[in-house]
Amino acid sequence: MAWNWQHADWPNFAWTQDKLLRAERLFAEGAGIMIGASRHLSPEGRDALVVDVLSSDAVDTSAIEGEVLDRDSVQSSIRRQFGLASDQRKSGAAEAGIAEMMGSLYRSLADPLDQACLCDWHRMLMNGRRDLGTIGPYRTHPDPMRIVSGAVYAPRVHFEAPPSDRVPMEMERFLAWLRNTEVGGAYLQPVTRAGIAHLWFESIHPFEDGNGRIGRAIAEKILSSGTSEPALVPLASTLLTHRKAYYAALEAASRSLEITDWLLWFAAKVIEAQRRSLALVEFTIAKTRLFDRVQGQLNPRQEKAVLRLFAAGPDGFTGGLSAGNYRRITGATTATATRDLADLVALDVLSRTGERKSTRYHLKVPIQPVRPITIADIT
Repeated sequence: MAWNWQHADWPNFAWTQDKLLRAERLFAEGAGIMIGASRHLSPEGRDALVVDVLSSDAVDTSAIEGEVLDRDSVQSSIRRQFGLASDQRKSGAAEAGIAEMMGSLYRSLADPLDQACLCDWHRMLMNGRRDLGTIGPYRTHPDPMRIVSGAVYAPRVHFEAPPSDRVPMEMERFLAWLRNTEVGGAYLQPVTRAGIAHLWFESIHPFEDGNGRIGRAIAEKILSSGTSEPALVPLASTLLTHRKAYYAALEAASRSLEITDWLLWFAAKVIEAQRRSLALVEFTIAKTRLFDRVQGQLNPRQEKAVLRLFAAGPDGFTGGLSAGNYRRITGATTATATRDLADLVALDVLSRTGERKSTRYHLKVPIQPVRPITIADIT
């Protein structure tokens, strides 16, 4: 069976727009709610939210590709990108590179996407790599660009991209489409446009490596350009949760120019990501209110531990905070940890569950879990 770019009508994708109307409406409504909720944040709270979103997105978009990054190092690097106070920890090349790219993405949300921007992102993302022939410019190698899995002697080819000599022309056509569909008569609504752009970019696969991470950044940029105020929709975090289904949906869509099924699947994940983002805004507001309420009542150890719990985000500290975790985070003795934790419970900062070795502590803030969004929810 031919790949999508081998069809005679490539890249004239076809889809049923009526099936996406509710998803577009839900996205627009969610954007309005996000903007309204964000206005309750102080400038410091907004800075913290941006850092949290970009840090999680950077770590999760890398995790989709099987690359495990140090979250604290990424966050520290992103804070430096925005001139904010950081712990000045030394970051690895991969952490510094993805942090620089995410900073560039956020600062250029309102700018048109062009080749120079994409190539800059690739140079940032491939920071420290010595195993690639081309970093920055599009790929030029004569070998087929394939996505494969399985044993070396019996690989399964999930996709094969156009030959390298076609990449400049393909990318020129792709970038022209992006310009033409942003405004004017060829305008496409953001969810549809982001879904097409992500699939199209991945189908071209213009770089030697990093195409998935850059492709998701493109989708997030488009989704943010569809709102009245800059706001990232942390798509990568949601796609990581559905990683296997994500790869399967991309593979299925890469064989046809009729992409309604792909766009519906993608739209459901966009709405889920947007709701996760709103949960993070509400979580950040709760954090501000909690610290305002207990101002001057926490010692440095307690403050450090509570900040570490908040850094885990709305999904919480995995398994809850144990006394052992508290000692490792703060350096406290066993007796001091017991006393500190009891005080935090008394202050209604933490709640306690379990007994003895099973005792765990959780932030006492309202957290609304975000359930998975299916195609049935948006049609």
